[in-house]
Amino acid sequence: MVADLLQRLYDTDLAATLRENALAFPWIECLHVLAITLVVGSISVVDLRLLGLAWRDRSVRRVLRDVLPVTWTAFGLAAVSGFLMFASNAPHYARNTFLQLKLALILVAGVNMALFHLWARRSLPEWESAPATPLRAKVAGAVSLVSWIGIVAAARWIGFTILNPS
Repeated sequence: MVADLLQRLYDTDLAATLRENALAFPWIECLHVLAITLVVGSISVVDLRLLGLAWRDRSVRRVLRDVLPVTWTAFGLAAVSGFLMFASNAPHYARNTFLQLKLALILVAGVNMALFHLWARRSLPEWESAPATPLRAKVAGAVSLVSWIGIVAAARWIGFTILNPS
């Protein structure tokens, strides 16, 4: 069933265009890399604040307000461009261990973020302006930072394993 769905995606005109056009895939890949760079860069600002390593003179709420619109816009672009690259050869990409790892780490980062925001919604006013953040916030920042570093590393390995299948 999943194999059929992947094959149908592969057989679409869009996927064929991405595979066969010498410029389409590289431009989409450039857009994906730029978007991921913005995601990781912007979320790192939040993570470093939560860890108490940077921007301690700014409240966590202010950092979140200033940074998250960039993060979400870039994440949307990364998701769309990533899907387009995946569609170009869905059956092959779906079997790639590093793509599976990347998606698992994105899930970890998403769950971590959701848990942090649920917790912070109640407790943020108590500690948001303090230079030192609570242990929970530091753990959330560390998990996020490590997850996104892992996502970038896995993404790089996708390209190497797709180009040199063995």
